Amino acid sequence: MHSIRGRFLIVSAASVFLAMVLATIVFVSIFTRNLERRIDEELTGHINLFAGTLRFAPDGSLELPDRPADRRFTEPYGGLYWQVEDDRNKRQLRSPSLWDYALPLPTDMHEPGVVHRYTLPGPDGGNLIVQERQIIVAAPEGPRPVRVAAAIDDSVLAEARRVFTLDIIPFMVVLAAFLIAASLAQLTFGLRPVSSVSEGLNRIRERKAERLTGRFPKELQEVVAAMNRLLDAQSVIIQKARTRSADLAHGLKTPLTVVANDAATLKERGQTEIGDELAHLAGVMQAHVDRELARSRIAATAELRASDADLATAVDRIVRTLKRTPRGGDLAWQVDVPPAVTVEVDPHDLEELLGNILDNAVKWARSTISVRVCRDAAGHRLVIEDDGPGADPAGLKLMMERGIRLDSQKPGTGIGLSIVKDIASVYDLTIEITNRDAGGLRVSVSF
Repeated sequence: MHSIRGRFLIVSAASVFLAMVLATIVFVSIFTRNLERRIDEELTGHINLFAGTLRFAPDGSLELPDRPADRRFTEPYGGLYWQVEDDRNKRQLRSPSLWDYALPLPTDMHEPGVVHRYTLPGPDGGNLIVQERQIIVAAPEGPRPVRVAAAIDDSVLAEARRVFTLDIIPFMVVLAAFLIAASLAQLTFGLRPVSSVSEGLNRIRERKAERLTGRFPKELQEVVAAMNRLLDAQSVIIQKARTRSADLAHGLKTPLTVVANDAATLKERGQTEIGDELAHLAGVMQAHVDRELARSRIAATAELRASDADLATAVDRIVRTLKRTPRGGDLAWQVDVPPAVTVEVDPHDLEELLGNILDNAVKWARSTISVRVCRDAAGHRLVIEDDGPGADPAGLKLMMERGIRLDSQKPGTGIGLSIVKDIASVYDLTIEITNRDAGGLRVSVSF
């Protein structure tokens, strides 16, 4: 999981789930303790009621003149029970609810007035919560200790706990959902500044901005400042590298021109062999200088382009330039490029690419050059066609190789289409070169 939002959501959901489980356990425990306290108070009240109404008959037998009003004492296995024991005479009084069952009270003796609590087996196979208290009752022969016990089914406690748990679970689920949603909302609001940084970097990558701008929270200001310093330093380094490359190329052009002139002078003096060799070497070196000079002006990556380019503007500028050449002025130009077609290529690099392709078409065309833009599912596709001789299959494969010339009779260095290949690799463009059925060459550039 590489998403901060996803990780936070997982941790939040797990934390809220555990918190709700623990809270449910605590609430049920508190409810159970309070209910047990109420039950104990109820049983203690029954014992006190029995203790106040017990007396001995003249014959020494126990009597309970006032029967408890709670109907559960009178119904067989009604859930509420009482039992009075006279240990000296081995006699018992029991509630009708016990029917033929006697509470198995412990036989150990207790201090008078002290209430003891037990969990004992009940008449219907369940367990009972039992309170017992020893009291002193006036008998004909003198005070006598009597044990009084009141009991209730513990199923009452279990059922109340179950109902309370079922009642509280929906509330806990709703509360958990609310807390998770609140955490997600908090995360969304808290990460919004981070999203603004990401949007700013995308704008820089798309060449719609050069630096991160806007208001950022205090925690991100140092990051934004460091990023802007890095962008500024990168821009300076790139500009210096391009300048040095251009200066180097320009610095070599003058000596190469001198070498070429010296080669011509040698050939005029009859030293043809040395002159031709120097002219060849000068031409090769000049081709490399031209290539590096062109490459120095190409953006290192698509993200470092100065801005996006307008395709119609670039085509119009190149065509107007080529029409002013002797060869281009004799050709018929068919240009169909709609306006407002923007491609993610640096304007200078786009003109370099189009200039090399169209310059090659001018060299080989007999009478007509066609330039048009097509639109398909993948994007825009620029198609340039000429009515020249075309190329054989082997030539098509070699055409974009560095320094390859298919016809040495035509002027040029053979590096134009290789520069096109370099630019295409920077911007991930697809270049296709094929022969036309009617004769000539077709070059397609897919953006």
